[in-house]
Amino acid sequence: MSSDVSGVAGGFRSAGAKGSIRIFDTTLRDGEQAPGASLTIAEKLEVARQLVRLDVDVIEAGFPAASPGDWEAVHRIAQETRGVAVAGLARCKDGDPQRAVEALRVAERPHLHVFISTSEIHLQHQIRMSREEALAEAVKWVRYGRQELGRDAELEFSAMDATRSDPDYLMQVVEAVVEAGATTVNLPDTVGYAMPTEFGPLIRRAVDLVGRDAVISVHCHDDLGFAVANTITAIQNGARQVEVTINGIGERAGNASLEEVVMALATRSAAIGGHTTGVVTEQIVPTSRLVSYLTGFTVQPNKAIVGRNAFAHESGIHQDGVLKNPLNFEIMTPQSVGLNSNRLTIGKLSGRRGLQDKLKSMGFDIQGEALDVVYRAAIALADQKKEVTDADLEAIVGQQASGNVSLPDAPVALEGWSVTSSHGGSSQGNVALRLAGEALTAEGTGNGPVDALYGAVDAAVEPTLGWHPQLVDYEIRAVSGGEDAQGQVTVRARRSSDDGASESVTGHGLSTNIIEASLEAYVHALEKLLADESVTAATPASATP
Repeated sequence: MSSDVSGVAGGFRSAGAKGSIRIFDTTLRDGEQAPGASLTIAEKLEVARQLVRLDVDVIEAGFPAASPGDWEAVHRIAQETRGVAVAGLARCKDGDPQRAVEALRVAERPHLHVFISTSEIHLQHQIRMSREEALAEAVKWVRYGRQELGRDAELEFSAMDATRSDPDYLMQVVEAVVEAGATTVNLPDTVGYAMPTEFGPLIRRAVDLVGRDAVISVHCHDDLGFAVANTITAIQNGARQVEVTINGIGERAGNASLEEVVMALATRSAAIGGHTTGVVTEQIVPTSRLVSYLTGFTVQPNKAIVGRNAFAHESGIHQDGVLKNPLNFEIMTPQSVGLNSNRLTIGKLSGRRGLQDKLKSMGFDIQGEALDVVYRAAIALADQKKEVTDADLEAIVGQQASGNVSLPDAPVALEGWSVTSSHGGSSQGNVALRLAGEALTAEGTGNGPVDALYGAVDAAVEPTLGWHPQLVDYEIRAVSGGEDAQGQVTVRARRSSDDGASESVTGHGLSTNIIEASLEAYVHALEKLLADESVTAATPASATP
């Protein structure tokens, strides 16, 4: 194989990359494998649309063979998404690649991603194959993908647990799959084991081996906190695709964070070989907040780039320096990642055009029926509080994206509630619901108003469904400051009949009345549990790169 590394970037640019480094976003696949991060198909589509605005190169939409719901999500994203490659993951195992190809055929730019383990521990104790058998399966399914999707499709192979594999055997596999038709070879640090000083030379060896015949990619996990460092090191050693997630979510400790890798390249490009990405960095914060809202995973305050303290300065020396010149203590501007200081106020007399312009300045391009939904919610909120803040609007947009809006044909509709509670005594709650068109009412008691109302919902739906939502987690936070702030409630729940075996779903509620927000979130979770596609089959952590 050629050892001319300079041709790699040019080769993959012709495949659709917008910068010298291809950004492969796996939020919807590996990110969703974070426990509790399950998304509905509608939520996945909303994230995919935002990833298009962010202008990533590849969206890994899911694992089509994992469940019917995951297949449908990949298929719909492939069908509806334009201007970006759409990837589906598959094991090198009969059945998986066929399902992935079936889901991806409708994509403008299909990207089949097949994988098999190459480390001795995985070969012996997980897939139970010899080295020769694993190599044969890798070649077989790469050839299958090339035959099925044609010469122009992107075909990626991943050597799972590459960093704990015998390097000589790993390179044998890399060479074989490229000869079989792989255009990208991914060397994942599946368990976050690698150190930058050893990961760099491994990547350089693979790059020198494949030359201009394929792109070397990396997919780094953060078990030891080195995911971003390993990713940057890989770029410095010739990798030209990086697999990342929004907010760094993913299995166990998560993945390399898209925003950190992208802004490292934007801020320190010269130190990283002069490389660039095509990411629209002003969309980073809106994307981060959307993913955080839909998954229910709160971003830590001190998180690089997107944490609420990322551009906050409390020290007097720092404040003085920033006021004199922000570059004294800020290596990037807040505006460069989508934090906007625009103070256009939205009130009850505001029009749709003003709201749309305001949302656009915040990074949200919302039109049509979605704009109508957000507008109605914003005006209703303006009747209840003095000022609708940016944070309020972000929460409303997130609520709309999650499908938590009142629609006449919704399977569950909350029609009314009441609750009484007193110091030292139990609380009593009453709810009126409509479930698939049937009016239901029930009472409940509890050790507080929220507990009582949740008990009332359970009592209302149990006779019809044979199960009720089982609360796994409950979180409430104020969206903005002030006594009239909205309360944003996130709950996680699963079916009570599942005995904890299934993935939980996330429900959201938003109101200036925290009891109502709590009830809305619980009913929203119930609605998602009712939809078969809402809960996809869990894939063991050891089964993916």
